[in-house]
Amino acid sequence: MEIIVCVKRVPDTETRIRILEDSCEISSEGVKYITSPYDEFALEAGVRMKEAHEPVCLTVLTLGDERAQENLRNALALGADQANLLRGSLTMDGLATAKVLAKEIDSTKPDLVLFGVKAGDDDQQQVGPMVATLLGYKCATNVSNFEIHESVATCQRQIEGGTEVIELPLPAVITVTKGEFDPRYPSLKGIMAAKKKPLVTKDVEVPESRLIMTSLEYPPERDGIHMIEDGMDGIAELVQLLREEAKVL
Repeated sequence: MEIIVCVKRVPDTETRIRILEDSCEISSEGVKYITSPYDEFALEAGVRMKEAHEPVCLTVLTLGDERAQENLRNALALGADQANLLRGSLTMDGLATAKVLAKEIDSTKPDLVLFGVKAGDDDQQQVGPMVATLLGYKCATNVSNFEIHESVATCQRQIEGGTEVIELPLPAVITVTKGEFDPRYPSLKGIMAAKKKPLVTKDVEVPESRLIMTSLEYPPERDGIHMIEDGMDGIAELVQLLREEAKVL
């Protein structure tokens, strides 16, 4: 079985972002970059599939620059067999990114492609389904858990009031959300083994972006908080604030 996990290098979600003067980019100075948290769930899912369904070849794939090698090496330390860096310009256009990824994925024709449900920076939730469409693969999104049996992926999606179960014939694309796949930490053995695993870099041409970033701005500052009394004594004041200031009643 061939499994590909697509990951993205993003600013740490706890990083304080500073917008550059042109208002179109953020400053990278002092910013820590990590693998997108939802992609970590997808990677954990891939590693578990590898452990449960040997023989499996698990490949991690990303589009970016040389700095993404750190993220790929970490994925190799966690259990991936090989890593591919598609070296090209990043874009906010999800379709442009999907076209590059789909072209590379189609060259190997894997049984399963895993994405995080969304990236930690742009939060578009588009690239996974777009790749599936370009490849002609079935797709399930926002999956919290799944199993594979006899070339069928049985996926669980949490919906209001219950769990939705979807069956997909392989090959398929699955986007993974927070659920059963809590990421593991790399072991010392895994870190040492990662140094000997292949990391291939390939230059790619990214289609021109049809999505143009015109500006970035900070969210509006919040007003001061109101402290109200605990218990029944504070209910009247709370209702008054909700009606007169928040205007939600």
